Amino acid sequence: MWFSSKDKGLVGVDITSASVKLIELVEEDAGHRVAGYAVRPLRQGAVVERRIRDMGEVIEVLSRVVELASPGSREAAVAVPSRAAITRVLRYPAALDDEEIEARIEWESDKHIPFPFREVAFDFYRLGRCSDDPQWQEVLLVACRRQDVEQLTQALEASGLMPAAVDVESFAIERAIAGLCRRRRLGDGALALVDVGAYLNTLHVVVAGRIVYSHDSLFGGMQLTEAIQRHYGIGMDEAGFGKKRGGLPDDYSHTVLGPFVETLVEHIQRSLQLYQVSDHVRPLERLLLTGGGSLVAGLADRLSQALGLPVSQVDPLEGMALKPSLDAGALRGEAPALLTACGLAMRGRP
Repeated sequence: MWFSSKDKGLVGVDITSASVKLIELVEEDAGHRVAGYAVRPLRQGAVVERRIRDMGEVIEVLSRVVELASPGSREAAVAVPSRAAITRVLRYPAALDDEEIEARIEWESDKHIPFPFREVAFDFYRLGRCSDDPQWQEVLLVACRRQDVEQLTQALEASGLMPAAVDVESFAIERAIAGLCRRRRLGDGALALVDVGAYLNTLHVVVAGRIVYSHDSLFGGMQLTEAIQRHYGIGMDEAGFGKKRGGLPDDYSHTVLGPFVETLVEHIQRSLQLYQVSDHVRPLERLLLTGGGSLVAGLADRLSQALGLPVSQVDPLEGMALKPSLDAGALRGEAPALLTACGLAMRGRP
């Protein structure tokens, strides 16, 4: 179900702790075209660490997102969180076909998967013959708990969508970044991608379109919302609206936003320091920001100053054509938060 062939038209759905994001991409000769999108916030606690806790809330919001985006296709791809997935590259005799590989994986599951096989959803992809011995082949195994897949497919189906693929979050990010690197001709150098979510910020180091290092840090955009709420004595909804749309008191920039940005920069610096002592270290050429929490004013400039690197917001839609009826300005404003959804929609329809 995870590894499917490309065709035209797929909806990517990204369900995070803060919001539901949907984008429809149509594959054309010149590349992808954005055919529709929508983003709506989720009630706090409905999704925790990308796992659904309130199915009713998620279905209600996702149904509204589908209504707003009005996608031409109802076939959708969704992702399990990277930390919930197990990936292994296995070696098998090159003569084995798909049925034989599947049987071997099931027979040897206790070697590769740390929970009972009856609770497992898995898929595999043949990577090709081993470079050191063509009598053997490499096989990428991806597995997670079946309940994680069933939750996501249930939400899609209840919202009027048809599950076409269940991916892994990191694979979707790789796909979106690889496409962006090709369109921008960024080459194969190492770049840092920092995803600032509601509760976490995650550093990914990407080389030649593949994630070679990741690190999570417990600090995200919700801390800014809570700081606004405490400082001004307003409700969380009003604080979140003010953070995103503006209109907060004049002292906001230096009393609330400034300290938040400094703390976030410190978290990112610590993540980069851990990368520098890892086994995967390569000099970084640039840093890209993604996620809803990365949209706060001044973050890119402050990071560039602190790190001595070019820093910019990632735009996974750069170089893509847009459906004429879409509001280009509004879409570009949301683009940094659409990276995962974009990567899901880029995989094509089975």
